[in-house]
Amino acid sequence: MLLQPLGEALSQSDGLNPWGSPGGLPCCRLLESRCGIIDVHRMPYFTRLILFLFCLTALVESRKPKRRRWTGQLEMPKPSHLYKKNLDVTKIRKGKPQPLLRVEEHDFSMRPAFGGPAIPVGVDVQVESLDSISEVDMDFTMTLYLRHYWKDERLAFPSTSNKSMTFDGRLVKKIWVPDVFFVHSKRSFTHDTTTDNIMLRVFPDGHVLYSMRITVTAMCNMDFSHFPLDSQTCSLELESCWYNRLYINFTLRRHIFFFLLQTYFPATLMVMLSWVSFWIDRRAVPARVSLGITTVLTMSTIITGVNASMPRVSYIKAVDIYLWVSFVFVFLSVLEYAAVNYLTTVQERKERKLREKFPCMCGMLHSRTMTLDGSYSESEANSLAGYPRSHFLTEEERQDKIVVHLALSNESNSSRKKGLLKGHMGLRIFQNTHAIDKYSRLIFPASYIFFNLIYWSVFS
Repeated sequence: MLLQPLGEALSQSDGLNPWGSPGGLPCCRLLESRCGIIDVHRMPYFTRLILFLFCLTALVESRKPKRRRWTGQLEMPKPSHLYKKNLDVTKIRKGKPQPLLRVEEHDFSMRPAFGGPAIPVGVDVQVESLDSISEVDMDFTMTLYLRHYWKDERLAFPSTSNKSMTFDGRLVKKIWVPDVFFVHSKRSFTHDTTTDNIMLRVFPDGHVLYSMRITVTAMCNMDFSHFPLDSQTCSLELESCWYNRLYINFTLRRHIFFFLLQTYFPATLMVMLSWVSFWIDRRAVPARVSLGITTVLTMSTIITGVNASMPRVSYIKAVDIYLWVSFVFVFLSVLEYAAVNYLTTVQERKERKLREKFPCMCGMLHSRTMTLDGSYSESEANSLAGYPRSHFLTEEERQDKIVVHLALSNESNSSRKKGLLKGHMGLRIFQNTHAIDKYSRLIFPASYIFFNLIYWSVFS
């Protein structure tokens, strides 16, 4: 024969393995691929041994990783079919499959241990964020993780390596889960991006962890009697048909700085701006009237804006007290100028009548004397101060000229004047319009400062 396997030739002479290679590959194939067709019977023993070593060396070198010619990276050999592979537990094998959880063998419409004692269910809530709080709708919105813990022996499975098995929301529809719901919920939903945010973890002994990510909008009965210097307590209530109700209380404290900038400071500045009219001349009617109307309209706008963002409640809020008292101060400053303007008009009318009754005698040769019998007011007497006092005139001059003698400082009238001084003190203040502005400059700021001290001590 022309071609004989080298392993067979060696086995006949040296008793070697007839296949001559650890992988069971006949050496004849190696001889065919490496050395061509050779008649090994005609080769001497030493030559055959060298040829065998050469083929063995070529086999070993072929299994080593090779470097790429230009990159210098190693070329890893493809894994051999002789290597042991890891067991794929998800592979469907022929025959009847054995499910890990025997869901089809039990009726999960009933709770665990139905007919026996109640199953303890633990509830854990982790708040992720408090999204919004609405005073108008009296509700709050938050995103939270709601977790349930219980034990269902029907879901127990034998395992020596796995401590737990995690499933998605598809298994939740096939097993029993606690029927927990939010009591005062307006809107709620489970997040589903990019998949349902539901996780179910089952332990070998039957303990179950059920977690979901929920956004819920719940009612909150708020008391705005101290708004915005208030703190609210909102409750998130969870209830089940089989279990007791669970209360989760949240204490919310409002930051006052925003309302100081948007409400309190503008209202205070408008009140202070209304006091500027007390330093403006009472005869500057357009300036004082326009300033008063501007402050009143601005206060009305502030009150309307605050009430637009608040619910319609039947009681008075703290911010309403401050704004309406400020509005009253602004309105009183307008009324103050109205009173000053009216009294000024009345005083000028009296002076005009007095001038008409006692006209000025121009071109008189001698000094004239006016006689006042006490029936005129002091303002009327002051208007006649320009007339000089002198001695009594003769009978002839009295017939030609109308002479009135002014005698307010007589000793006979001094006692009478002292008795009427106290009664006419208040009247004199109102007659002197300049004094009204003077007193208003002190009374208005002092009263407003006193009101602020009481307000912030009570509500803060």
